[in-house]
Amino acid sequence: MAGNVVGAGLIVEGEFTTDEEVIVDGTVRGTLTAGDALSIGGEGVIEADVRAASVVIAGQVTGNVSASQRVDIQAGGRLIGDVKAGRLTIADGASFRGNVDMDV
Repeated sequence: MAGNVVGAGLIVEGEFTTDEEVIVDGTVRGTLTAGDALSIGGEGVIEADVRAASVVIAGQVTGNVSASQRVDIQAGGRLIGDVKAGRLTIADGASFRGNVDMDV
């Protein structure tokens, strides 16, 4: 189970930092730093720069994403921003616009 959940209908603005896993089904604006995994659900919206160990995007992210391990954009997921990660996967049906730096 996740350490932190931003539920549907919830809006978080500002700097969000945790050492635990985060699941976003609501909206986050500002910056988000997770020491563990970050999962953006199909209804999740992030308008922030993101840093986590790993990031799974099924919803929408507008901002730069940095992951120490990997970034996965799932079918239906959308990312507009630059990615810095050791691995990047983009599923069929996903959308990505930005630059990739895999030199982590």
